[in-house]
Amino acid sequence: MNIPKFLKKDDVIGVTAPSAGFIEQADLTRLESARLNLSERGYELIETDNVRKCYKGRSSTGKKRAEEFLSLIENKDVKYIVSTSGGDFLMEMLEYLDYDKIKANPKWIQGYSDNTGLIYPITTICDMATVYSGNIGDYGMSLWHAAVRNNLKILEGNDIAQKEFDLFENEYVKKITGFEGYNLTEKVKYEFVSENKTESFSGRLLGGCLDVLIMLCGTRFDKTVDFVRKYKEEGIVWYLESFALSSARLQCALWQLKEAGWFEGAKGFLFGRPCFFAEEYETDFNESVKTALDGLNLPIITGCDIGHRPPRLTMINGMMAEVKFDGEHFEMRYPEVRE
Repeated sequence: MNIPKFLKKDDVIGVTAPSAGFIEQADLTRLESARLNLSERGYELIETDNVRKCYKGRSSTGKKRAEEFLSLIENKDVKYIVSTSGGDFLMEMLEYLDYDKIKANPKWIQGYSDNTGLIYPITTICDMATVYSGNIGDYGMSLWHAAVRNNLKILEGNDIAQKEFDLFENEYVKKITGFEGYNLTEKVKYEFVSENKTESFSGRLLGGCLDVLIMLCGTRFDKTVDFVRKYKEEGIVWYLESFALSSARLQCALWQLKEAGWFEGAKGFLFGRPCFFAEEYETDFNESVKTALDGLNLPIITGCDIGHRPPRLTMINGMMAEVKFDGEHFEMRYPEVRE
């Protein structure tokens, strides 16, 4: 596994828009706030041309998005690339990417939601660690949440024990000033939904937004089976979260990935809180996951701080992770950071 060099002061951070870009004033203010916050911590922020553009959900054409992303990959000063935003059409850029060029220039690449379509193929095709965590806007809040501080510290090579947070954002509130933090209102609750309640397991992390993963499955950009077989000795700890899958669609999605061979050699599952979820057939989220996966006889934990309902853990695709959960308290560490 190719793990990029950890960040150090004076490194350059590149921002690009693989999906949607920023045109709302609050988002633009948040971007400038992120620039200032990161500058105060010793980093320079540069942008590609499409960051402040958005038309019909796209910052630019798929080809243009790929070119601008690759410009940051080829820039030797850039050590960390962060996405502007999520969206719906990132997949349009995948055919224009040069995966050999990406593999030859390892650097941290981070985003979430639709950005699963970028970071997941890069990990499984290029054998390179990538980061599923906040987009650039998270760095723009005036007072950083512990999750944001941890995010940067981990990428700087600090051995952080990531634990469950106390509260999460259950309802999105539109940003007015651009400096707002998370709208934390609900109690975080991690729980086993599986019969297997193994309190400690490890493996290489892999996952992202399930809505995007099922779109990738079976395409020419899907190298998952090759990846999980390559790392069969360590096994895979899957982390998954959904944006808008109903209980029926969630079960169907997990069945699809299981039958495609993705969960071969899995060691356990971590599920983030769903963003939009509709119960069908009187089946809630936990029962949907249990029904789909409990036959694998693996530990399955739901309610995790992953994805669309912040705060967010820093999930590093491809990196070994040690997970501990006793039914009440959660902890995850990256042993390769300590080495």
